[in-house]
Amino acid sequence: MYALNNLKGKGKEDDGDHIYTALGTSEQSSSSDILTTKVKEPTKLKPPLWNTLEFYIYYVIISFSLAYAFYMAYDISKETNPNYMRYSRRLEPGWLFGRKVDNSDAQFASFRDHYGALFMASIAYLILSHLYRIFLVPNPPAKLPSQPLRRTYFFLTFSLIFLYVLFGNGLIKILIILSFNFLIPITLKGSKLNPIVTWLFNLAVLFINENYDGYKFEWFNENLAFLDSNVGLLTRWTITFNICTLRIISFNMDYYWLFHPSPDSTEKNDRDQAPLTEKDRIITPCFKEDYNYINYLSYVLYTPLYLAGPIITFNNFISQLRYPKEFDIKSTFIYGVRLLGVMLLMEVMLHFIYVVAMSKSRAWDDLSPLELGMIGVFNLEYIWLKLLIIWRFFRFWAMADGFEVQENMLRCMLNNYSTTGFWRSWHRSFYRWIIRYIYIPLGGSKYLIYNMLIVFTFVALWHDISLKLLAWGWLIWIFILPETIATKIFTEKKFGDRPYYRHVCAIGGALNLVFMWAANLVGFAIGLDGMKVVLSNLFGTLHGLIQFSLSFISIYCAVQVMFEIREEEKRRNINQEIRY
Repeated sequence: MYALNNLKGKGKEDDGDHIYTALGTSEQSSSSDILTTKVKEPTKLKPPLWNTLEFYIYYVIISFSLAYAFYMAYDISKETNPNYMRYSRRLEPGWLFGRKVDNSDAQFASFRDHYGALFMASIAYLILSHLYRIFLVPNPPAKLPSQPLRRTYFFLTFSLIFLYVLFGNGLIKILIILSFNFLIPITLKGSKLNPIVTWLFNLAVLFINENYDGYKFEWFNENLAFLDSNVGLLTRWTITFNICTLRIISFNMDYYWLFHPSPDSTEKNDRDQAPLTEKDRIITPCFKEDYNYINYLSYVLYTPLYLAGPIITFNNFISQLRYPKEFDIKSTFIYGVRLLGVMLLMEVMLHFIYVVAMSKSRAWDDLSPLELGMIGVFNLEYIWLKLLIIWRFFRFWAMADGFEVQENMLRCMLNNYSTTGFWRSWHRSFYRWIIRYIYIPLGGSKYLIYNMLIVFTFVALWHDISLKLLAWGWLIWIFILPETIATKIFTEKKFGDRPYYRHVCAIGGALNLVFMWAANLVGFAIGLDGMKVVLSNLFGTLHGLIQFSLSFISIYCAVQVMFEIREEEKRRNINQEIRY
């Protein structure tokens, strides 16, 4: 359930929370496209509404709705529910209060079942990495193009061992693909064929991987059949290769833009002026000598980020090696504690709410429309929480290794009333990758509708080449259009002083949430068939219509509170600016 965006302005982001411009560098992009800060107009702050009668009513409705939603999800998970026997085979013995645990999601189960191994691997890696840096890496770091980045030798060595344990001889196939790709930018350099061949090659690899499920050595030569027997711990290396593809494209395009620097990129003839901001690290090309095979492999196969990201660009990765930041033990430790907190929260949810097993077994006979809706909503909450844990674990690993990478989940799933804002805060690093390597090179908002369609088609196929995901991508594209049009017509500048404006916007925000949940339920939870059941129960009966109406009122109240949260964030930012 990943990226995209507001797409307002040519490659610009602005959701009212933070103001950025897009992460892009290409021949077509202008300086306004390159992660520069907008000149802000004076912010008009509204008086706080927290202590008004209107908001006290909202608090009561929201509190009751949340409590009832959790009770309902727990109630339909009881053994006394008639559908329990249909999905109970998917449950496993748990460790909390004698309850069983819903470990039926294959993606998270593969992560959860290997908590111990992952923690041991990360600890071993970090000890060796820091010892290597202390004793074998010169200080101050290399400043001349001729000086190699010695940490890459450790990165590559550990990655090859780690990935061989995970994928066995599948690692050979990964290295072959990476080597063929490396020939593209090195051969074509600044030619316009470089991005064309890069995209065609990597899209073809995605389709072939999916179609042939990783190939077999015996297909190429019968004498190589013995290599197929060693598949490693995870057996299917193709599942994680999609993330790898993004890094491959990043290397090729960053090398291509070395020959076509943007007006905002700076030429550095020495290493005294280090790129201190994330913007500088991303848009400033590395030295030509940095785009070599060792750096390329160490970047693409970098152990802490290989399996799930977050995604970091090649320029950013090499820049952080050239100009390493001082390791912040305190913030890294606090981040690790927060990670443990959300892991414990997930355990509680898996032991008390079995909605994943229900949806996989389609065990929803005789449930009310509202109960069906709860299965869908808690499935989305589960997806949000599992991805939050996975991404935070690997981000924590990278942070402990001295790398600054993007936080992928910026907001809770239920704290997003805007479709465009939702995509900016869900898998943030992928969203920014899309802006830099797809949206801006295709012309940004000059071809807004077409570019959005291309982007969401790519996002869907990148996740999985299936009709269900393609339907999800196109539904998101359809649902995002009304908001894009409405925000351009009914602007706050023009209508913000009208007493009804906030309430009309709240209705729009509530509709956005309903449409978003519907699209994501199709793509990632219950599929098209399940959605047909939900819709027929909601809108095909009087009881369903009443429950939907009451639910919509609750969502409307929640959106009003979200509006006020955004206003409070503006007040806080203004106060900080005044203070400093």
